[in-house]
Amino acid sequence: METKHIKIITDNRKARFNYLIEGKYEAGMVLLGTEVKSLRLGRAHLKDSYAKIINGEVFVYQMHIGKYPFAHYENHEPQRPRKLLLHSYEIKKLAGKVNEKGFSLIPLKVYFIKGKAKITIALARGKRKYDKREAIKKRDEKRDMERIKKQFISLDIRP
Repeated sequence: METKHIKIITDNRKARFNYLIEGKYEAGMVLLGTEVKSLRLGRAHLKDSYAKIINGEVFVYQMHIGKYPFAHYENHEPQRPRKLLLHSYEIKKLAGKVNEKGFSLIPLKVYFIKGKAKITIALARGKRKYDKREAIKKRDEKRDMERIKKQFISLDIRP
């Protein structure tokens, strides 16, 4: 069995807090040469980015890939819309879901697999304010439990 060589470039952790993830899809990206080189340097972020389906094609917007520092005049636009490569049946499935109220396409992470730039997009539904408060509460409780557990272990007290 062959192992996948994955190098994660950027991760959208804020999306996991703001959205309930219903499904994930891996897509290729149509990129320019300077964009690929810039990605390899780790010069990208997904803050406030989103994806849309237009005429049966998926595009990602507001994804920032910084300019490649060694290209002088043939550099790319940092926030241009980028086409995503998905199977037609996946696009049809996503289009049906996105047309429902409350669903949107959110990029989760950008990475390289075997030299190919890939992006994971999620079919997501926005969280309400009380859902976010609930998530914060659970995270704080988990952190407190871990802290107490460490104290018990350091004192060598077994409950």
